[in-house]
Amino acid sequence: MKFYNREKELEVLKKADILKSQKSIMTMLIGRRRVGKTTLVLQNYSNEKVLYFFVSKKNEQLLCEEFCNEIVDKLEVKIFGKVTKFEELFEYILELGKTKSFTLIIDEFQEFFRINESIYSSMQKLWDLNKDKTNIHLITCGSVYSLMKKIYEDNKEPLFGRCDFKVDLKPLKVSVLKEILKDYNSYSNENLLDFFLLTGGVAKYIELFILNSSFDLKSMIDTIIDPNSMFLEEGKNRLIEEFGKE
Repeated sequence: MKFYNREKELEVLKKADILKSQKSIMTMLIGRRRVGKTTLVLQNYSNEKVLYFFVSKKNEQLLCEEFCNEIVDKLEVKIFGKVTKFEELFEYILELGKTKSFTLIIDEFQEFFRINESIYSSMQKLWDLNKDKTNIHLITCGSVYSLMKKIYEDNKEPLFGRCDFKVDLKPLKVSVLKEILKDYNSYSNENLLDFFLLTGGVAKYIELFILNSSFDLKSMIDTIIDPNSMFLEEGKNRLIEEFGKE
């Protein structure tokens, strides 16, 4: 599936990328699951190196090992010794930012709450001390609205007021869905209505319909109710994500 729309959001990322030549910039990217956040931040809006950290449900030490490998691979530097704390790793990244200019993407940023909540305080301290001496564009992505808003908009939280830009990524508009259907020679008023009602403009759902060539109501429903379809668990997973398993 080709990349559609998102011109305004890309302009924000491009602007932040340019401004990082003056000092480090922090961008908060928020949006529901499957809406296309990762695809957006990995677009080609910068001519410099990009680090991508995904905060999976692992312990801090294992995450640091993965992140260290990404740093070594992308920035072509050596890391001596074993890094077990994200605070130590973030301090090293900021030190690199004094001589190198690059983008750091931290995906599912809110997951640090479950791994080690003190990471946010450590980041705030190190960011405040180093942002004016470094050239990094830090993009923090999150899919759980309640937690991301708590991180950046609760005045009791350490990262309150720290982001320079905020992108609230919404589902694709009807006009974009129309363009997609036309690209696949499947546009009709009926197909557009069904496509909108069943995807809501969510990029991942659109991608699955395209993958299965599901552009009319019957084929879309067949894709949704297939025994192996991700759609079957999607409602429950979204509720668990926002409100917990109970």
